[in-house]
Amino acid sequence: MITILELKTLTRIFLVSVGCLAVFGGCSLAPKYAKPSVQTPAAFKELTSEQSKTTDGWKIAEPKDEMIRGQWWKVFHEPELDAFESQVMISNQSVAAALANFLASRAVVKQTRSQYFPTVTAGPSVTSSRQPSLSTPKTSVASTEYSLPFDASWEPDFWGRIRNTVKANSLEAQATLADLGNVRLTVQAEVAVDYFKLREFDAQKQLLDDSILAYQESLKLTQVQQNTGLASGQDIEQAETLLENTRAQVTNLGIQRAQFEHAIAMLLGKPASSFSIATNSLAAKPIAMPFGVPSQLLERRPDIAAAERRVEEANAQIGVARAAYFPTITLGGSAGYQSTSIENIFSGSNLVWSVGASLAQTLFDGGLRNAVTEQSWAIYQGTVAKYRQTVLAAFQEVEDNLSTLRILSQELQQQNAAVESSQRYLTLAKERYQSGLDTYLNVITAQITLLTNQRTVMDLQSQQMTASVQLIKALGGGWDISHETIKGTTNIHAEMPSKE
Repeated sequence: MITILELKTLTRIFLVSVGCLAVFGGCSLAPKYAKPSVQTPAAFKELTSEQSKTTDGWKIAEPKDEMIRGQWWKVFHEPELDAFESQVMISNQSVAAALANFLASRAVVKQTRSQYFPTVTAGPSVTSSRQPSLSTPKTSVASTEYSLPFDASWEPDFWGRIRNTVKANSLEAQATLADLGNVRLTVQAEVAVDYFKLREFDAQKQLLDDSILAYQESLKLTQVQQNTGLASGQDIEQAETLLENTRAQVTNLGIQRAQFEHAIAMLLGKPASSFSIATNSLAAKPIAMPFGVPSQLLERRPDIAAAERRVEEANAQIGVARAAYFPTITLGGSAGYQSTSIENIFSGSNLVWSVGASLAQTLFDGGLRNAVTEQSWAIYQGTVAKYRQTVLAAFQEVEDNLSTLRILSQELQQQNAAVESSQRYLTLAKERYQSGLDTYLNVITAQITLLTNQRTVMDLQSQQMTASVQLIKALGGGWDISHETIKGTTNIHAEMPSKE
């Protein structure tokens, strides 16, 4: 049984521990965190409100406009693309790896939180021994001892080392969750870009096939005119050369289309050998998508959120490094039963226990703790720089795609005018050839010019779709900071923590 004196001793140790926790329990040696400031322009440069009125499919966001959320690719109204995008989260291996990385980071948080609680162990044992008898010479006595001890140890977090470690690991888990969102968005955008490029090749093949039919008719007409003496053998050879050259272009398109089809298979986590996409021309057009103001990027892009979480993580690690300057206090105790008889091992007289506390303080380490703290500050400064660089890169990506869309819109108008002009040129060339005013070379030249201009239009339309997808990606796609449970405010003008 526990005596009154023993009970007082246990109570005194308990009260001292509780008092220390009350005094130091809220202590954290990490600097007060504030999100690093970044320069945020009031508006995007490359597509103003006036410019957006003449740019295909894009506009400045209005207060009532909803942000792009979730399945952003549905705005293109391409059912086959919708089906492909739905498979990204299921079978893409880069997304699977990012998800595993997040789950591992979350497990690390659980591991660290276990340090809040005491460690309790049990070590039952049975020991048999034989010793010389003290009462009877030349004889020995055998004995068996049964032991059932329970040991407990606990390190109170007086200086915030454990709390800051848990906080840092939690922030890393949040950063890896944002990384998952970024990988997912990147793969989804790549699937869309490859899909639209593949459809461009389908459209170009259709154009070339139509041109081949027209060139075959021209060749037949030229052969008829040769039979009547109105065309020469040179005209026939020129017509055949253009026809075969166009057929070769169709063959070359097959190579490029196959490569993009294989790329889509890889992004969907499927073997290229068992994956195919039926031929269909490009039908999607740029869509009206509000792109908002620059400050929204700080909430809408997962890579920015991940970078900011790692800044706060590095800030918490400074507190961990500072805690090493203070002593480590460990509370320990053990209790159990010991007896030579298993029948009465749990009787009060067989109860044994001990309790105590220890303090460990490093008196000299040759500057190790100071160097570790300096390292933590340097790492923090590095994460701040990476965060700001990520924000700058985000602004650059948006401006790049805005300017691309704006300029492509103008270029498409000019190129469409060139197609109309080359169509008229071909009509005139045919009329002059049939009337005997020009050679067939002028017809060939006009046909090549028209086909080249038509293919250029298709290429510009493909670039327009690619820029549209890349702009959605640069704006964060369907990702939103609130959707990923990333904590923290969006005060972009806060100052960096001081070293005080």
